[in-house]
Amino acid sequence: MDGRHTASRFLLFTLTLLLFAVPIFSQSGPPTIDKSVNASRVRQQNESRREYQLRNFGMEPDAPKDRRQIEALMAQTEEDFTRILTLHNEIARAITSKNALDYHSISEATAEIKKRASRVQSSLGLGLAAEDEPVKGKLEPEFKDSLIKLCKEIRAFVTNPTIENPNTVDAQQLIRAKRDLESFIQLSGLIKKDSERLSKEKQ
Repeated sequence: MDGRHTASRFLLFTLTLLLFAVPIFSQSGPPTIDKSVNASRVRQQNESRREYQLRNFGMEPDAPKDRRQIEALMAQTEEDFTRILTLHNEIARAITSKNALDYHSISEATAEIKKRASRVQSSLGLGLAAEDEPVKGKLEPEFKDSLIKLCKEIRAFVTNPTIENPNTVDAQQLIRAKRDLESFIQLSGLIKKDSERLSKEKQ
């Protein structure tokens, strides 16, 4: 995975969220859902509300208030994202190597992935909404297969069209990106615990 090119696209995505947020509803906010509307209308309004939340990122009470804060947040987010890509590549190389897996190193790598991905999720408001179907991370039967799954989920997130084309907003793709991010956050935590267990058993 080309870390530098991908990180540059993600920085544009971050910049779009932080500096070019444009409300699509009136100041009263997104419309409330009328219980009498049909299911299709409810889904449409839910998607519109998610898009509203994305476009208004940076306008929330706890959002960065000036350019210096925004630039600092952008720098931290880019650092986190680049480091996640680096760790992804290290894990991918470990998977394909003929050498035995170093469980201690994998434990440290997945712990860092979880920490940095969680910060990206929090900084950019990429958490799932309460009405979204929850994500439940799950390990594969074989440890190496769990690592492969983690790499696939990281790749799915960083190649999401919303990040590839940061000047566009697609509610469905945004939700998919959020789910992929939440999924590999959970999975990295599970792999960390499993690798610690395997490391102890190996001693």
